[in-house]
Amino acid sequence: MKVVIIGGGWSGCAAAISSKKAGADVTVIEKTDLLLGLGNVGGIMRNNGRYTASEELIALGGGELIEITDRVSTHTNIDFPGHKHATLYNVNMIEGEVHKYLTSLGINLMMESRVSDVKFENGKIKGVYLSDDTYITGDVFIETTGTTGPMGNCLRYGNGCSMCILRCPAFGPRISISERCGVSDIQGETNNDSLGAMSGSCKLAKESLSEEIRTELDSKGVVVLKVPVEDINYEKLNTKVCQQYALKEFAENIILLDTGHAR
Repeated sequence: MKVVIIGGGWSGCAAAISSKKAGADVTVIEKTDLLLGLGNVGGIMRNNGRYTASEELIALGGGELIEITDRVSTHTNIDFPGHKHATLYNVNMIEGEVHKYLTSLGINLMMESRVSDVKFENGKIKGVYLSDDTYITGDVFIETTGTTGPMGNCLRYGNGCSMCILRCPAFGPRISISERCGVSDIQGETNNDSLGAMSGSCKLAKESLSEEIRTELDSKGVVVLKVPVEDINYEKLNTKVCQQYALKEFAENIILLDTGHAR
């Protein structure tokens, strides 16, 4: 059985591992030069219900990716607004560790390879075309490219796809394979019903922070800084798709996390 996975984020990597363990010949097609997608930004695992999910995955024999994040964690059992007992993993290390593990399993990783079209006949996917006209066949096709929408939403609605970490225009636009097979995407929306997603977080070089803040961040994993009352803007929370970051505390404070960088 040949399984072709389109998209090498967390979902794509998890699907690849499960497929390989089931005995399939597995190929992952990833348009950028990095696996894990937003996993190279997030840096958070085991927070809230993810703790239970992580332990269940490990107990069921599918916890390899959880164990890797545990291994490269910078802090464990961290609490901050909207999050309990979070593990913060090092985003500078995670991709290399996952890449190495998938390669060790014999999974074929096609990096910087963008799917541009699909051959769909009689309700079945026959194969996919890459942007360089390469044609890849398979028995099973799994799309894990995400559905928060294309980077064009940045320009159209002012709400990007949150994929800036993937150097947005550098590797070409996302193509929805499911859409081309007649299954519409469920796109992310903000509170005012406009399409697109806004993360509300950014990466800071630790060297840009004061020594006092940097020391506290290194030791505790989180620093909460009060925003001056005159600068608090609760309306900004309405632009966030991820509701765990749309709490009033994220308007009233700057919350810094140690994920290798300062997030």
